[in-house]
Parts: sequence; structure tokens; C-alpha cells
Amino acid sequence: MEAGDGTEEPPLPLALTSFQVSEEFGFLLPSPLTELPEPYGPWMEVAHELPQLIASHRLRSHVHQMPQLSARHLRGREELHLAHLVLSFITMGYVWQEGEEGTVQVLPRNLAVPFWEVSEALGLPPILSHADFVLANWRRKDPSGNLDTIVALPGGESLRGFILVTLLVEKAAVPGIKAIVRALHAILKHDEETLQRALEELAGAIEAMGKALRQMHDHVDPAVFYAVIRIFLSGWKDNPAMPDGLVYEGVSEEPLAYSGGSAAQSTVLHAFDELLGIHHHQHTAAFLHRMRTYMPPPHRAFVEEIQRAPSLRQHVLSSGDGQLRVAFNRCVSALTNFRSCHIAIVTKYISVAATKAKAGQAEPGARVGPALGKPPTALQAKGTGGSHIFSFLKSVRDTTREGMISV
Repeated sequence: MEAGDGTEEPPLPLALTSFQVSEEFGFLLPSPLTELPEPYGPWMEVAHELPQLIASHRLRSHVHQMPQLSARHLRGREELHLAHLVLSFITMGYVWQEGEEGTVQVLPRNLAVPFWEVSEALGLPPILSHADFVLANWRRKDPSGNLDTIVALPGGESLRGFILVTLLVEKAAVPGIKAIVRALHAILKHDEETLQRALEELAGAIEAMGKALRQMHDHVDPAVFYAVIRIFLSGWKDNPAMPDGLVYEGVSEEPLAYSGGSAAQSTVLHAFDELLGIHHHQHTAAFLHRMRTYMPPPHRAFVEEIQRAPSLRQHVLSSGDGQLRVAFNRCVSALTNFRSCHIAIVTKYISVAATKAKAGQAEPGARVGPALGKPPTALQAKGTGGSHIFSFLKSVRDTTREGMISV
């Protein structure tokens, strides 16, 4: 958030529904569809068999046999999101079926053109992003509330755990998202009591997100994540395995470059950073801002609306209220701790797993996927979004800590 220039701003029309944010599910797509209408049966048939088709090296031949379908018969946001989810998963499988040494240069027309059409309709890039992998990829498995994914890639239970734990982090953030709205309205009304309650709710939500994130240790095998899952989240921008990008046949004659799925594409932490006035260093901030183009446009607009709002930090500083400062600092501390937790998980699932893989100690429980679980090497020091992962994450964490206010 930026400090105001002294001019009077009108009250914010910051209604969550205006930004396709759910009161119950936050940035998650509420009750996603699990099947597309009949004309799109060929897409769904391939999507439901992805792990098996990739493991048997038959996905590319199945994609070549798919009919050329137009996206124009899709109706409504839910159908478009499911189509984007399905086409993005098929695309990642197609590109990475043979591992990083057997990539393709061209995405075939019958996949590339409809994927491009759906992406244009949603304002999303034509690649798997957090909006697909997590936000739109969940369903209720039974009446008791157990969850499952809609489509999968190789990785078995570890992939399912990775997606659903990340989903639980998004769900834990919901009270914090609602607290943002309450906090900004409280600033406009100079209602310090409501503002303090909102900050306490925000801190509690961030702490709950950390608790949810730590469930990753219980549900995801580091060897499987590193050797099997990770490559399918990788993009074709800043990736040595695909230095020239990917030609989308029927869309562009020149190769296009897009980053892979990344936690930096989650709107939640961008929203919290803007509210708390966390300013990241130039290179880090540039990457984070580029990741916003991988968010659904209404979610990106929500973050931008927070950025335009009166500064919470300046309000707390000028109020002279010690309790407000304590509540503000609890939020910053919780966010710092969350990012430290994320660094610990990345260390375990990438750095330590890479060391074990190099030493020949990694033995994935389910030897499926590209090259039967041969560990990728092109992104050893990078995230799937293309960032230099440890310097990036530590920079983000350290600048967050610097956001504390002296009490």
C-alpha cells in the first residue's frame, strides 16, 4: 500500500464478490465443475488417464488423435476454468512426457488453439498455473467432506497431497482475506477498535496457513516430489531444458515463453504484502509482479485495489496507538514465520532431495513419469516459476521481517 498524498479518497467499494472472491472459499473456485459438456469428451478422456498415458509413453500419440475442437461452445466461468485446467494438465504431460531431455518444440494445433482460446477468455496464460493446479482442481469425494483432485499427473498420493495441502493453505487464508476488507474500511472510518480486531484476525489466519503448510511433511514424499512431480510444474521461460520456449501451432509461428506453476502466483500473499506495506527488493519485486499476470484478472485487480488504498502502515504509525502497533507487528511476524516455514519445506523437497538424487539414494516409491523417475537437473537451483529459488525466498522473507514497526 502506498501512503496517500493528502487528498481525500472516496470509500473503497471493496466487496469480495466484485473480485470473484468467495466469502467461504477465498480465491479458490467454489464448487468447481468436474466434467465438461459432451462435445469435449475427448479432452476429459485423455485428462482422466494422464498418469497412465505418461507412464506408458502414450500421451503424445493420444493427443495427436484428439479432434480439433473450438472453445466457443464453453459457457460460463466454471466451464472455462475446467477446460483450462484440463488443457493445461494435458499440455504439461505432452511437453514433459519424456523428461527434460525429450521435450518438444511445438504444441500441436488441436491442443494449442483451444488452449489459447480458453486462456484468452479467462485472461490467463496458456500454461499450468496456480489458478489451475490448486484453485480449480478440487472436488468433494464424499458427503463427509473429504477432498480429492479433479485431474492428476504422475506422482500418485504425493501429488494429491501436494495439491490438497496447498488448497488447505488457501482455505486457511480466508479469514485473513475478509480481515483485509474490514481493516481498510476501519481505516476510512478511523475505527481503531475494529481495525485492531481485523489485524488480530489476519495474524490468526496467517498462523493457521503455516499450520496447514506443515502438513506437507505428512503427505508428500520428497523423493517423489523432486524426481517425478516437479518437472510437470516447470515452464518454458528461464528454463535451460527449453531455452527457446514453445511454438503454439496455429497461434504463433514464433516460440512463446511462459513460467511454470509457482507459489508466487497465489494472490493471498500478494494481498497481505500490499496491506502490510511490505516492499521487496527490485529484482524480487519484478518477479513477483510478473507472477501477477498468472492470476485470474479479478484477483489481480483485488491486489491492485489494496495497493491504491490508504496506507495501513502509515495509519498505525500516525495513530500513536501501542496496541495497534503490537497487532500490526503480529501480522508481520506471522508472515515472516510463514515464509521461513516455506523455505524449510523447499530445502527439504528440493535441495536435500537433489543431493540424495545425485548420490543415487533417492528411490521414489512409485517409479512413474518421465524417464521412470530420473531426477531433473535443469532447475536444480530454480523454482518451477523460473526464479533462483533460495536467494528469492530468503529475500522475500527478510524484507518481510523489515516491515516490523518499532513499539
